[in-house]
Amino acid sequence: MKFFLVLSVVVLAIWLWRSNRESQPGSKPKNPPTSRAPLEMVGCDLCQVHVLVADAVQGKKGFYCCQEHRQRAES
Repeated sequence: MKFFLVLSVVVLAIWLWRSNRESQPGSKPKNPPTSRAPLEMVGCDLCQVHVLVADAVQGKKGFYCCQEHRQRAES
């Protein structure tokens, strides 16, 4: 009977220690970084490849993926 009592006290102590350790604020992983806003993309008017607006070449008739496609489409 003593053995069962000692064993139950040890198990209870380990359970309390682990449950208290998990609830500490430093032990949990931090929140993932917030997602950034999606970047705007446009399709090349010649080949329909999508590129970022910042990387696209703007011509008179629209956006293009490179200078060569702009020249080909507008000549």
